[in-house]
Amino acid sequence: MTKTYTGGCACGAIRYEISAEPIVMLDCQCRQCQRESGTGHASHLTFLRNSVKVEGEASHWDAVGDNGTVKSRAFCPTCGSPVYMTFRDIPDYFVVRAGSLDDPARYKPQMISWSASGQVWDHLDPTLPKFDKMPPT
Repeated sequence: MTKTYTGGCACGAIRYEISAEPIVMLDCQCRQCQRESGTGHASHLTFLRNSVKVEGEASHWDAVGDNGTVKSRAFCPTCGSPVYMTFRDIPDYFVVRAGSLDDPARYKPQMISWSASGQVWDHLDPTLPKFDKMPPT
């Protein structure tokens, strides 16, 4: 049986529990993730939405990716922590930030996306597969 993934924001106002294994875990070096994280990349775990339970109310801001996909980034209105991301055009996916996990050691990146936007000072695992933009589906 799968051990649940749990996590939330820094102040605890938003909590989630996920009863499935991630579809993929990746580090994204796109400029949106750099700006949101305040560093060279963001680390994400993608799950199927039907395995997720969320408690608490998040604030959201939307960004449009290069391929036109609208990403709704959820953050805590109290502490400001980025917690998860959803997609209007891909409602079955739910993406959490690795740093929001109660046990962040469970995060094991499998690839790097948007390496074309990577910063030379952002040193990620050189053995991971890299994709200039998004990996093929």
